[in-house]
Amino acid sequence: MKKPPILWLNVSLFTITFLVAAVGTPLYLFYQGFSWGLFTAFAALAIYAGISITAGYHRLWSHRAWDGHWSVRLFFALGGALALQNSILHWASDHREHHKHVDHKDNDPYSISRGFWFAHIGWMLREYHEHRYNDYSNVKDLQKDKIVMWQHKYYLPLMLFMNVGVPLLIGLALGQVWGALLIAGFLRLVIGHHTTFFINSLAHVWGKQTFTDRNSARDNGWIALLTYGEGYHNFHHIFSGDYRNGIRWYHFDPSKWLIRAFSWVGLAKNLKKANPYQIEKARLEMKIKRVVAKKPWLAERLHEEYEVILAEMQAYYQTQKQWLTRRKQIQRQLRA
Repeated sequence: MKKPPILWLNVSLFTITFLVAAVGTPLYLFYQGFSWGLFTAFAALAIYAGISITAGYHRLWSHRAWDGHWSVRLFFALGGALALQNSILHWASDHREHHKHVDHKDNDPYSISRGFWFAHIGWMLREYHEHRYNDYSNVKDLQKDKIVMWQHKYYLPLMLFMNVGVPLLIGLALGQVWGALLIAGFLRLVIGHHTTFFINSLAHVWGKQTFTDRNSARDNGWIALLTYGEGYHNFHHIFSGDYRNGIRWYHFDPSKWLIRAFSWVGLAKNLKKANPYQIEKARLEMKIKRVVAKKPWLAERLHEEYEVILAEMQAYYQTQKQWLTRRKQIQRQLRA
C-alpha cells in the first residue's frame, strides 16, 4: 500500500524547533546563565498558549461547552496562534472527527489504534486525510463566529507575530534577545506542542477507565498536571459537552477554574455540566464491571444491588434538582 505524501513543512517545523530548543537552550544557559526574567517570560507564554488550547480551542469552540465574551474569544484566538497548532476552525474540525470516530483506524485523525507515535505526532507528518483537509462542514457553527474566521484568515501573520514578534519584544525589553527567542520562543513552543500531543497519545494508554471502556481514553491526574486539566480524558470522552474535565474539587483543572472565574465577572455564560446522575451511573457500571471480571460468581448479586442503588441515586438527584429549582424561584421573587 502506497504511503501518503510527507508533509515536509510539518516535518521541518517539528525537527528544527526541537533541535534548536534541545541544543540552543543548554548552550545559552551554559554561557549566559539563568535569568528570572526569561524564566518568567517562558512560564507566562507557556501558560497562555496552553490554556488557550484547553479552555478555548477545546472546550469553548470544539465542544461548545460554554460561551465566551468577545474579548475572551479574542484572547484565546491570539493564544491559540501562539500555541502554533493551526487555526481554531481547523483544530476544532479535526477534534470533532476524533470524537465522532474515536479509535477508528482510518476515520479518527489521530487514532491510538495506529500506535503511540502516530497518535502523538505521526498523524501530522503525512497527508493521511487529504480528502478532508479543507472540509469544514462539521464546524459550520464556528463559521458564524467573526473572531474564529478572522483568526483563520490571518493565521499565518498572527502566528508569526505571536511566536517571533512577542519573544523578540520581550528580549529587547530584557536586553536578552537571543535568550528570549530560544527560551520563550523555541523551548516554550516545543514543550507546549508535546504536552498537548500527550492528550492524544499518553492519555489513551495510561490511566484508569473510570467511566467507560467503550474507548481507549484514560483518566490520569499526572497528565492533568502537564495539560491544564485535560488528563481526565476518560470522563471527557463520555461527557464531552461538560466544561469541566476534572469534576472533583481537588482535581487539577485550571481550565475549569478559569472558565468559572470568567463566569463570575460576566465574561462567560452557559457553562454546561453533565447530568450528575448519569456521571455516577457510568462510574458505578465500571466499578461493577471490574469486580465481575475478577469474581464472575458475584454478577447476579451485584446486578440486583446495582438496580437498588440506581433507584436511590435517581431519587436523590431528582430531589436535589427540585430543591435547586425552588431556590432559584425564591431568589427571583426576592429580587422582583
